Amino acid sequence: MTSEGKPTESARDHRRSVAELKRGLRDLNNQVALLNYRVGTRLDLRDVDLDSLDYVVQHGPLSPTVLARRIGLHPATMTGVLDRLERGGWIIRERDPEDRRAVLLRANPERAREVYRLYDGMNDRLDEVCAAYDEAQLATITDFLTRAREVGELATEEFATMK
Repeated sequence: MTSEGKPTESARDHRRSVAELKRGLRDLNNQVALLNYRVGTRLDLRDVDLDSLDYVVQHGPLSPTVLARRIGLHPATMTGVLDRLERGGWIIRERDPEDRRAVLLRANPERAREVYRLYDGMNDRLDEVCAAYDEAQLATITDFLTRAREVGELATEEFATMK
């Protein structure tokens, strides 16, 4: 700030850069959503089914209750999603070895490979993009994305508790 209380040129530049970064994140989110929609359509999976499957692939095995809570779905809705995923062979429901009354969800590895293959083009192109950055730059980008995801998780939790 200047002595008159006006932002300095560097403060304005920083605000512009942050605004451009946020626009870029929104654009990326929209593009990934479009890609996910097309992948889901190709696999005959609804958006919520593909999101749930991806969560099980990344964080499973886990219980249906934990999955519903983390994704923010009502348990009855989650049951319908899991029934569709199980019928399609995407997930496997199995007994929890530590509590035989409980059920755990695990992704079917063969079907998961089908999904991964549909993202090969995007992943190959991301590898090309990442090749232009050195290790320190990649660490900074990774740190930013991790912190941005954490902020998104907080915002999601706050939103879920709003009335």
